[in-house]
Amino acid sequence: MKAAPALLLFISLVGAGCATRPAVPGPVLAGDAAHPAVAAGWIRTELYFGLGDADRKGGADEAGWRHFLDKEVTPRFPSGLTVLDAYGQWQGAGQASPERLRSKLVVLLHPDTPAQRAAIDAIRTAWKAKTGDQSVLRVSQPAEVSF
Repeated sequence: MKAAPALLLFISLVGAGCATRPAVPGPVLAGDAAHPAVAAGWIRTELYFGLGDADRKGGADEAGWRHFLDKEVTPRFPSGLTVLDAYGQWQGAGQASPERLRSKLVVLLHPDTPAQRAAIDAIRTAWKAKTGDQSVLRVSQPAEVSF
């Protein structure tokens, strides 16, 4: 029974130490009207563009890709985007084996609005018209965004 008072004393000392510890402030996020500290209702969209056969020359070169990016993508998403070099495979209807493609992956973070969805569809349509490709893969998912 003598251990019980010692245990109570220990618990009260530990609890008192926790209560007197000063709080450490976390980082303060700040944004602006276009890029708020925390944005709700945003989407992360990935667009996959095939540039041409990975094993042969041909298709879109880096200069052609840059021209397309400057003309079609950047004006529709001027506040920012990310472009990554990628490699992919695609097997179209009627093909015996997949094509191995040099690719570009464009990552867009944007509000989920009809205007933004239309801008993405216009980019995809422009690439298909330029290259004759059957598709531009689009993957969209909700995103927690903080600037």
